[in-house]
Amino acid sequence: MASLRIPSLDIFRRRQFTLFWAGRWFGTLAIQMQLAAMFWQVYDTARMHGQDIREGALTLGLVGLAQFLPLLALSLFGGQAADRYNRKLILLICFGMKTLIALGLCVATQFGPDVVVPAIFAAAILAGATNAFMPPAASALLPMLLPREDLPQGIAMSSLAFQSALIIGPSVGALLCGISPLLAYGTVLVLLLVSTAMVFALKPPKQEQVKDARTIGMIVDGLKYVWSNKIVLGAISLDLVVVLLAGAVALLPVFARDILHGSASESGLLRSAMGVGAASVALSLAIAPLRRRVGLWMFGATVVFGLATIMFAQATTIWLAALAMAVAGGVDMISVYVRSSLIQLATPDAMRGRVSAVSFVFISWRRMSSAISKRV
Repeated sequence: MASLRIPSLDIFRRRQFTLFWAGRWFGTLAIQMQLAAMFWQVYDTARMHGQDIREGALTLGLVGLAQFLPLLALSLFGGQAADRYNRKLILLICFGMKTLIALGLCVATQFGPDVVVPAIFAAAILAGATNAFMPPAASALLPMLLPREDLPQGIAMSSLAFQSALIIGPSVGALLCGISPLLAYGTVLVLLLVSTAMVFALKPPKQEQVKDARTIGMIVDGLKYVWSNKIVLGAISLDLVVVLLAGAVALLPVFARDILHGSASESGLLRSAMGVGAASVALSLAIAPLRRRVGLWMFGATVVFGLATIMFAQATTIWLAALAMAVAGGVDMISVYVRSSLIQLATPDAMRGRVSAVSFVFISWRRMSSAISKRV
C-alpha cells in the first residue's frame, strides 16, 4: 500500500507509449489554445459590433454547432475507419488537417471581422470533421502500445496528459489572443507540428484485421456490440447524464465577459480550472487505480457534477466560479476514467474504434443539445 502513494513512472520506459503521451500532450495543448482564441475572438467581435449578450451567445453557439454537426455526421464512419485502416496514418492525416486549420486562421486574422468570423466558422466545421476520426483512432491505438496489465495506468496517464494540457492551453491561448490573435494561432501551428512529429515516430504493432470490411456493416456491428455488452452500455448511458449538464463549459466566454465582468484571461482561467480538478484526480487514479465498486464511484461523480454546475451558475466572482469548475472537472474525470477503462478492457481490438466512436457520438449529441439549449 505504501508503494501506491508514489506514482510509478515505469510506464514511460516504454518508448512507444512515451511518444504517444507526448504527442497527445502537445496536440491537446495546441487544440485547447486554438479553441480558447477562436471562441473569445468571435464572441468579443460580436459584442464590439453591436450585438447584445444574448445575440453574442447565440453567435458563439452557432460556432459550436458548426463544429458538432460534421462530428456527429461522421463519427461512426471515423470509428469503422479506425478498425479498418492504419490508426497511426489516420492520426497523421488528422494532425495535418489541424495544422492547415491553424495556418488558415493565421492568414485570416490579418483581415477584418468580415473575413475573420467566416474563417472561424469554416475552421470549426473542418475541426469537427477531423474530430470525428481522431478520437476513435487515438483510443484504439493506445491499447496496442501497452500490455493489458499496464492499460489502466496508461489510460490514467493519458488522461493526465489531456487534462494538464487543458489547464495550460486555455489560459495561454486566451492570453496570447489578448496580445495578438496571430501570435496565438502561430503558436498553435508550431505545437501541432511538434505533435505530428511525435506521432510520425510511433511504431505500433500490426493491428488486427477486420474480416468483413464493409463500411455500413462494420458500423452496424459496432452498434450491436455496444447494445449487447451491458457493461459498456451501462458506462456510456450513465456518462450521458453528466454530459447533459456540460453546456456550462461552452458558456464560459459569456460568463467571463458579461456576467463576471472579466477579460480573455479570466475566460481562460475558468477553462483551466476544470482541467486543474481533472488533472488532480487523474494523477490520483494513476497512483491508485479504482479496482472495486467502480459503478458506485461513477454514480456518485455524476451527482457531484450536477451540484458543481449549480454552484457555477450561482457564482458571483471569478474565483468561486473557478472553484466550481475545478470540482466539476475532478468528478468528471472519475466518470471518464471508468468509462474509458471499461471500453478498452471489455472490447476486442478489432472493435475498439467503433465502440469508442459510438460512445463519442452519443456524448457529442448530448453536449451539443445541452449547449445550444442553454445559449438559446
